[in-house]
Amino acid sequence: MNLAVNIGKLKLKNPIICASGTFGFGDELKGLADFSSIGAVVSKTITVDPKEGNLPPRIYETDCGVINSIGLANPGVDSFIKEKLPALGKLQTKHIISLGGFSEKEYKQLIKKLDKQKEVDAFELNLSCPNLGKKKLISQSQKLTYNLIKNLRKLTKKPLIAKVTPEVTDIIEIAKAVSDAGADAVSMVNTYFSLAIDIETKKSYLGNISGGYSGPAIKPMSLYKVWQAANSIDIPVIGGGGITNYKDAIEFFLAGSTAVSLGTINLAYPNAAESILAEIKKYMKKNKMKNLGNLRRSFNG
Repeated sequence: MNLAVNIGKLKLKNPIICASGTFGFGDELKGLADFSSIGAVVSKTITVDPKEGNLPPRIYETDCGVINSIGLANPGVDSFIKEKLPALGKLQTKHIISLGGFSEKEYKQLIKKLDKQKEVDAFELNLSCPNLGKKKLISQSQKLTYNLIKNLRKLTKKPLIAKVTPEVTDIIEIAKAVSDAGADAVSMVNTYFSLAIDIETKKSYLGNISGGYSGPAIKPMSLYKVWQAANSIDIPVIGGGGITNYKDAIEFFLAGSTAVSLGTINLAYPNAAESILAEIKKYMKKNKMKNLGNLRRSFNG
């Protein structure tokens, strides 16, 4: 049974990826997660300088998901290289480093510092964080998305993955911009803009007022976006948004995903990848499939 997938030059032993912001840097979950069941871990987003993140409260749990307003809290790239990367190299999985810049110059600085680090297998460009107070996200603009990726592509031979927002009029034009600029894959979707109000205080439950919504409730919308993109571009789509079990994951494969991204489910069940992967194998055996690729884009409409 072949479960390996390729994201550009990056070969994953299986198609399960743990999403940025939901799995720490990876090493924090040793003993809680079976890394042999994880194709890759995406680190928390790294910025050039340390960031404390947004004012608390930063998390609000809803009936069908979570609103977060973390604000890219991280130690900065120099501390990350010194204090975190050595430990990541000991984990039995691939390491995709999420990069967050406030300008093209900062993205370039990050890639130049990290490109030669042996523990770094690929880069995920965070073009879609909803918690930075910006009027417009990079991945809400076809032109900004294309130009940034085009310029960063020149700086590294390691796989580039673009993480984009679902909050756009036409996800197809953004996906095409990612592909045309030379990225190796598009990861979608990031969280949806959201708000929760305390009716007693008449204030937001979050210190930053608004946040990004994730969890089971967004799955149908995420699946639709992934299906649109996967049928419009030739590079791999890493599909996610509300996956909680193997049936969800298989839906994303059917819609065209090459790999699937587990996010909010990791917060409740850090070892969700193991059970989801085991059930995918059972499904393939039941349906006499030897290659995961047989599932991809086999949605009949």
